[in-house]
Amino acid sequence: MSIIGNLINIVLHLDKYLNIIMQNYGLWTYGIIFLIVFCETGLVVTPFLPGDSIIFATGTLASEGIMEVFTLFMVFFIAAVIGDTVNYYIGKKVGNGILKKGNIKFINGEYLDKAHRFYEKHGTAAIVIGRFIPIIRTFVPFVAGVGEMKYSTFIIYNMLGAFLWICLFLGGGYFFGNLPIVKNNFSYVLIIIIIISLIPAVITFIRGKKKDNHSDDIVNTEI
Repeated sequence: MSIIGNLINIVLHLDKYLNIIMQNYGLWTYGIIFLIVFCETGLVVTPFLPGDSIIFATGTLASEGIMEVFTLFMVFFIAAVIGDTVNYYIGKKVGNGILKKGNIKFINGEYLDKAHRFYEKHGTAAIVIGRFIPIIRTFVPFVAGVGEMKYSTFIIYNMLGAFLWICLFLGGGYFFGNLPIVKNNFSYVLIIIIIISLIPAVITFIRGKKKDNHSDDIVNTEI
């Protein structure tokens, strides 16, 4: 099985894999999930990590008493806030150079461009809204750093977005993950979560395409 295939398999069966990891590594499991969320939010080279899914899955395990829900909340919250902060400062220090080069090794210039448009459209609210959109959430704090948003403003929206994001998915897993219909169809539930999370990004992309096409039509008409 390919690397991508293995990754998909792990994502779709996170509850089982996390249960096995918890049995073998105990408290170290909290450190592992901290690193996953930190890397997804803090490093522009790892936007593919399953933040939404892993938060929901651990919430499910917490409802069964396998993990502790308050500890999970603190681990995810700290990882998300620190991750975005690191990403913000990376963008502030080296972001302009990366944006000018476009596609460079390990960083997709198209993702950066989409995040930049998203940030320009929503302003400071993009920090909160972007938390709920895979890939976009990895690049928005980076773009905020490039745009030199004041850190005092950034940290407020950073913490608010992290709080709401974790409450939604951890709470969803904790209160609904153990229901028979969810537990018996866990892989499908994770797929639905991923699809729903991607809807805002798809809508933004379609609107952007329509706007670009409209601009081209105006230019062609004038010519």
